[in-house]
Amino acid sequence: MDRELRREGPATGLRRVLLPAPRSFCAGVERAIEIVERLLDRHGPPVYVRNQIVHNTHVVADLEARGAVFVSGLDEVPERALVVFSAHGVAPEVEREAARRGLDAVDATCPLVAKVHAEAKRAAEAGDTVVLIGHEGHEEVVGTMGVAPERTVLVGHADEVAALDVADPGRVTFLSQTTLSVAEVEGIAAALKERFPQIKGQGAEDICYATSNRQAAVAAVVGEADLVLVVGSANSSNSNRLVELSRAAGVAAHLVEDAGQLDRAWLDGAATVAVTAGASAPPRLVDEVVAALAALGPIEVVERVVTEETQEFLLPQRLRSPGRGA
Repeated sequence: MDRELRREGPATGLRRVLLPAPRSFCAGVERAIEIVERLLDRHGPPVYVRNQIVHNTHVVADLEARGAVFVSGLDEVPERALVVFSAHGVAPEVEREAARRGLDAVDATCPLVAKVHAEAKRAAEAGDTVVLIGHEGHEEVVGTMGVAPERTVLVGHADEVAALDVADPGRVTFLSQTTLSVAEVEGIAAALKERFPQIKGQGAEDICYATSNRQAAVAAVVGEADLVLVVGSANSSNSNRLVELSRAAGVAAHLVEDAGQLDRAWLDGAATVAVTAGASAPPRLVDEVVAALAALGPIEVVERVVTEETQEFLLPQRLRSPGRGA
């Protein structure tokens, strides 16, 4: 915790800490991390991982300590080595490259991202132009764009819709990056529907349940909060959307990697602080932030459960049962 943090509560004495739920890990993140952990247990290090397995520096550091090696390209992986594709998914060309080099590839793509890939492939094969709503350069977007690159265009803002160039305005399907805000996607979708009345798409339904649930949980408490702290890494899209949602509601909000990034100045006059975490942030980091707040003075912790998450995703077949060489 920052040395400048002092044991000092709000002017009223007791600070209330709201913990909206769901928060922290989702099923897709847990699955991806478990894939790497099981491969390390069964095969030993090194296990190569293309890009960050999930967007969280603590998760990456923990796996590195166990023997995972994170690389940005397959050219950094030795021939016939074991490599994991991250939860954000990869383009089919990456899979083909792995096969050409004889790599033992294990796909940790979140099933909800894989669903968007399948929708893009189906739409492109039917002759539609695929309009992907997303943020340029994000790993998930790069992978989805690669499914049918010759038939896919990217739009990041509603004001870009007017300039879209499609082969046939009557044959268009739109899809979305899974970690955007619901409001963001709905706004762009409305512009697309106005420009292309026959467009096919499901609005914000491509947004993963974990992303929308965490947004709904923050929305349910933000009106009571003087400050929102979102635990997550700077490159975590869904974590950044929680900060944006809070600020759009007129409440001060900050993204922190962990308790060490807390700034005492943020807490001045903050009698009620909401603490949440993006879907790729470990739950222990939220506990550490709450402990840091408690070190400043007495707190009352209030859990607010908006919905229960029971979703589970199966591991790849080779990792579902114990055994050597699985």
